[in-house]
Amino acid sequence: MAIILAAGKGKRMHSALPKVLHPAMGKPMLAYVVDAVKGAGVKDLIVVVGKEAGKVKDVIGEEGISYALQDEPLGTAHAVMAARDLLEGSSGTALILCGDTPLLEAGTLSSLLDHHRREEATLTILAALMEDPRGYGRILRGEEGEVLGVIEESDATEEQRAIKEINSGIYAVQIPFLLSALDEIGRDNAQGEYYLTDIVEIAHRRGEKIAAFRAPSPQEVMGVNTRADLARAQKLMARRIVERWMASGVTIEDPETTYIEAEVEIGQDTLIRPFSFLRGKTVVGRRCTLGPQVEIVDSRLGDEVTVRFCSLIEGSEVERGAVIGPFSRLRPETYIGEGARIGNFVEVKKSKIGRGSKANHLTYIGDAQVGAGVNIGAGTITCNYDGFQKNPTLIEDGAFIGSNVALVAPVKVGKEAVVGAGSVITRNVPSLALAVERSRQKHLRKWALRRKKREEG
Repeated sequence: MAIILAAGKGKRMHSALPKVLHPAMGKPMLAYVVDAVKGAGVKDLIVVVGKEAGKVKDVIGEEGISYALQDEPLGTAHAVMAARDLLEGSSGTALILCGDTPLLEAGTLSSLLDHHRREEATLTILAALMEDPRGYGRILRGEEGEVLGVIEESDATEEQRAIKEINSGIYAVQIPFLLSALDEIGRDNAQGEYYLTDIVEIAHRRGEKIAAFRAPSPQEVMGVNTRADLARAQKLMARRIVERWMASGVTIEDPETTYIEAEVEIGQDTLIRPFSFLRGKTVVGRRCTLGPQVEIVDSRLGDEVTVRFCSLIEGSEVERGAVIGPFSRLRPETYIGEGARIGNFVEVKKSKIGRGSKANHLTYIGDAQVGAGVNIGAGTITCNYDGFQKNPTLIEDGAFIGSNVALVAPVKVGKEAVVGAGSVITRNVPSLALAVERSRQKHLRKWALRRKKREEG
C-alpha cells in the first residue's frame, strides 16, 4: 500500500493550480510519483487531497487509486490521519510519499522496500546526503549510527543544521505501528503542525527497529516548492530523458538544447538536431530526421520522415518517407500520406494529403481531401470559410493545380484535371479537364509615356 500526500496548495508557487499538478516535462508532478509507486510493484494507492480534490482527480484519474480528503492543512501527519479510515484493519507495510518529488525512481522505491524487509524494521526512512541540506529535516543518529529521530530545520539547532544527511519525507512503515503512532503526535513545534517525522522519535522511544536507506542520488528526493525548484527539476529530468533515448539508439546532436517530454516515444536511429521540441504524446518512427528548430506536439510520425528547419506539427499524422518543411505548419487533424511533401511556408489544417502529393511553396490547404500524386502550385489556397462555416475542397488523384489558384469551397477538382495558374475556381472541375478562369490581358500602348508627361506637368 502507498499513501501519497498531495493536499498542499503550494503557496510559494503563487498559482491557482494545485502544486502537485504543475507539469514537469509535460506531465504533472504527481503523475510521476504515482508511476514510480506502481513501477515498484505497489498496487493499492491512497492519494491525500485538499480543497482542490476535483482538479487532482480529473488529472490523475481514479483507476486503482483511493482518495482521502485533508480538509485543513495542519501538517504531514495530519494528512496521513486523513487516510486513517482507509488504513484501519490493514497489516503489512505502507509506503508514504510526497506528491511533489517528480524525480523519484521506481527502482529506488523497490530498493527501499527490500531494505525495509531485510532489516525487519518497523520504520525505514529514505535518506539522502546533500551538500546543501537547507529546507530539509535532518536525520539524528546515535553514537553507534542508529537512527534516533528527525529534526525539522525550523526546530533545529545550529549544530543540527550542519548535518548533511536529510530526511526525504518518504517512509516504509508497518501499518499497525503507524496507526498507533498517529495518536501520539502533537503540535508542540515552531509551526504548530502535526509532523509525520515524529513517528521516528516515537519508534525510537518504543524500542522499535528503525532503518534508513540512502537514495542513490539526492536529486531523486528533491522536493518542488517554488517555480525555481520546478525549473531545476525540469532541467534534471530533461537530461535524464535525452540520455535514456540516446542509450536506446536515438542520435541527439545537442542534448542541452533538445526538449523531449516524458510521454514522447522515439524509434531507433532517428536523428534529432538542436533546438527541437517534442511534446505531449508524440510518437516518432525509426530513421527520422528532425530539425533543427522544429516543434512536434501530440503527433505521430512514421518511419523515415524528415521534418526540416523551423516547422511546427500539432495533432497530426505523417506517414513513412514524407518530408515536411522548412517553415511548414501542420495544424490539428492533418494527415500526410506516404512520401508526400509539404514545403516552405505551407500551412495545412484538418486535411488529408494523399500519397506522393506535393505542396512545395506558399500554400494554404484547409478542410481538404487531396488524393495521391497531386501537385499543388505555389500561392494556391483553399478558400474554406464563407463567413459562416468551413467548407470542404476535394482534389482527386493526379490533379495538377497551377500557381496562385484560389479554390473556393465547396468545390471538387476531378481526377487528373489541370487548373491553370491564377484561376479562381468556384465550380467543380471534371476529370481530365483544363480549368482556366482569368480576365483577358489588355495592353494600353504608350500608357507609361502618358503617365510620365502628367508627372512632368
